[in-house]
Amino acid sequence: MINRRKFLQNSGALALGGLSIARPSSAMSFLNMPSPIPAGIQLYTVTSKIEADLEGTLKKIAEIGYKELESASSRKGGYYGLKPKEFAAKAKEFGLTWRAHHCGGAPFRRPAGATPPVGPDGKPLVMPPSKNLRDNFQEVVDDCAEGGVSYLVCSSTPVDTMDDIKQSIDTLSKTGEACKKAGISFAFHNHVKEFEKVEGQLPYDMFLTQISGDILKMELDLAWVTKSGTDPLELFKKNPGRFPLWHVKDLSRITQRPVEVGEGYVDLKRVFTGAATAGLKYFFVEQDQAPDPMSNIATSFANLQKLQE
Repeated sequence: MINRRKFLQNSGALALGGLSIARPSSAMSFLNMPSPIPAGIQLYTVTSKIEADLEGTLKKIAEIGYKELESASSRKGGYYGLKPKEFAAKAKEFGLTWRAHHCGGAPFRRPAGATPPVGPDGKPLVMPPSKNLRDNFQEVVDDCAEGGVSYLVCSSTPVDTMDDIKQSIDTLSKTGEACKKAGISFAFHNHVKEFEKVEGQLPYDMFLTQISGDILKMELDLAWVTKSGTDPLELFKKNPGRFPLWHVKDLSRITQRPVEVGEGYVDLKRVFTGAATAGLKYFFVEQDQAPDPMSNIATSFANLQKLQE
């Protein structure tokens, strides 16, 4: 395990309470991968930071060594308060490339009995209306094309019932066709639920078999697929070239919650042996509800480099 403070001190010191890190090589070359792939970050990991200080957060991300960005929804609207071209240009100022964007497949549906999230003041958080692929797929596709991203990704979609799954397949198919016409690629990001049977069938298998591979790729979340008990390497063998995007995420064996990459039980080194079969093009580090986001992503980056040794 890497001592976080020691890593920061050795890399460039904690300046004025902020993170100042000398940039190491950001191209990761794992085992049998044919060429290095720059490390990316899913910005959901640093939501609170980037919404408070967009430029400062992008600067720190670049200093750590990340090169690729995958955006998520923002309470500020748009793309962290900016229009697509503006956000792409802002990322470029710091040597970062906006590669992908996450959007929900349908309006958010809170699980039965779930408690609404609250803010620092203890009051329920009020989320602004956000676009979803069921209702707004063409607008979202147009935004992504305008911003020059390579991939639009469905972050999640309802799969509780067979009707949910059929509606989701329709939404994914329409969005994929629109992406193809716009010259960008479309992918689906999994959680655990897609690997749980509904009327004897796995939603994930249905997505793979009922939607053509030329309009739907997969962004495999390595933590959630591992938690589901599904072997990523077997998925790659059965569906070669279908997994160009990965979420590189780790899980605590004790809590089953996301932790820094390299601090949990997900066998990342083994999964990366299947990168060529998967068709991997980009990967994004993600840590849901990261307790100390900037420090956490620095530790993940350092641990990723150690995986190459």
